[in-house]
Amino acid sequence: MTNAISATQGPPTPKPARAFPMSHLHNLIPNNGSKLCFYSARAGSAGCVLANRLSANPKSRVLLIEAGGRDTNPWIHVPVGYFKTLHNPKTDWCYKAEPDPGLNGRSLDWPRGKGMGGSSSINGLLYVRGNPRDYDDWAQAGNPGWSWDDVLPLFKRSEAHEAGESEHHGGRGGLAVSTIRAKSPISEAFIDAAVEMGVPRNDDYNGAKQEGAGYFHQTARKGLRCSSARAFITPIRGKRSNLTIETNALVQRLIFANDDPKRVICVAFAQKGHDRQVRLRDGGEVILSAGAIGSPQILELSGIGRGDVLQNAGIALCHELPGVGEALQDHLQTRLVYEVNVPTLNDAINSVFKRMGIALQYALNRSGPMSLGASQVCIFARSTDDADIPDIQFHFQPLSADKPGIEMHPFSGFTSAVCQLRPESHGHIHIGSPDPKAYPKIVPYYLSATADQLCAIRAVRFARAMTKTNALSPFIVREHVPLSPPISDEECLEVARNLSQTIYHPTSTCRMGQDVNAVVDARLRLHGITSLRIADASIMPSITSGYTNAPAILIGEKAAELLLVDHR
Repeated sequence: MTNAISATQGPPTPKPARAFPMSHLHNLIPNNGSKLCFYSARAGSAGCVLANRLSANPKSRVLLIEAGGRDTNPWIHVPVGYFKTLHNPKTDWCYKAEPDPGLNGRSLDWPRGKGMGGSSSINGLLYVRGNPRDYDDWAQAGNPGWSWDDVLPLFKRSEAHEAGESEHHGGRGGLAVSTIRAKSPISEAFIDAAVEMGVPRNDDYNGAKQEGAGYFHQTARKGLRCSSARAFITPIRGKRSNLTIETNALVQRLIFANDDPKRVICVAFAQKGHDRQVRLRDGGEVILSAGAIGSPQILELSGIGRGDVLQNAGIALCHELPGVGEALQDHLQTRLVYEVNVPTLNDAINSVFKRMGIALQYALNRSGPMSLGASQVCIFARSTDDADIPDIQFHFQPLSADKPGIEMHPFSGFTSAVCQLRPESHGHIHIGSPDPKAYPKIVPYYLSATADQLCAIRAVRFARAMTKTNALSPFIVREHVPLSPPISDEECLEVARNLSQTIYHPTSTCRMGQDVNAVVDARLRLHGITSLRIADASIMPSITSGYTNAPAILIGEKAAELLLVDHR
């Protein structure tokens, strides 16, 4: 194991190998006579479904390595609990992006889930698959098996929609999906305003057509969050002897064979103050599911990536892959806030007695505001006639605050947030140290592409025009954010630069494809490396048109299917 890399800090020169105490494989995974073993890191949106599907085969053995802890925090399971879990270092990695010139030098918080379920345990619960065109584009770019017709059955396989099985939805999967029932006059007015703007009413944007205005679907059942861990791990925990789950275990690096420096044979991780290793048996594979930040970080710590990046970080190069950590994409939303003349959730939350009533309603019936996801109304719209599919998405909240988890504004207000669905700006994520505990540098380069700047201008104009419609204008008292009404294109762009926030959808840092900058092939195998695949949002050739949790779960389903077929 001469390619192990030191985890200690040091000068930016390649580090020699360091021996780790070896944990015997049978101490981690019960030996059932099978040669097939799979190690997945981590237990996020994709990793949980992957562990479930692989361990369903009794002839395989699966080790799931999660850097965080169990999903025992009660706020994880309350839909509105993300107010308590975001920015909490016990449940959130609490990443922070570098100051971004596209945002006038602002540095954004980048929450990512830490623990079983990953970001599906702290997200806004909103279930959005994306546009069918996203997946057809993936396939046409040289990734066979990833078209919409290919992936729809996998979306349905994981889904347990409250309406049951249908042409577009699954009814027997583990992931509970329900529709939002809490409606209000201001929410209906927002939908009607979109219809006035030429957007059709659509109650199922995950169905036959994405474009339209309606209510969000959310990953919840009976008032409780359905994270990927709850959907795919909780039902089988302790029931499959071939599945072992190690929590509070931080993967440090992958180790290569002495006789084959391109074959992964070992995973090194730290747990409870001890360095540990597990070795693959012949035929086994390691699957990284650490997300768009964690997966490129683990690769680079293992000596896989751009030579100049690794040299600067003090890591010896084992395999040159220039695309590792590159091509980063994310959704950026501009939040506009309005004071209105009807009660919103601001009024209820700002009142001690009403807040007690909300808590009691949830405790008794699992209903009310505490059962809601991050947004209620969803609009997929085209900001220009040149677009043949939606290019912007609205998220409407009948409340307003400066930031999630902060005290509500002292007036009745709502938030109209709009984002570009398919940004062209690309950033990167790279390590700067050989220490696995050191966070990589996140450089999004928001609004660096001219097309994104133009779309941001159109999106701000579209959002403000909605407040002038017959449906919505009677409710508007004033525009609270931005403080000064933007008139020119330059002013609208400045609004986007000064007010926009991430929606926490990082993707594409280990991009799938066949070109020189691709990291994995269409079967999710790392180019040039054996016994190693990646299954998470980092493999997306381009970001999907909407939230990324459902596509990440799809990627877990697809990875399991590919692995089981390849090993059959």
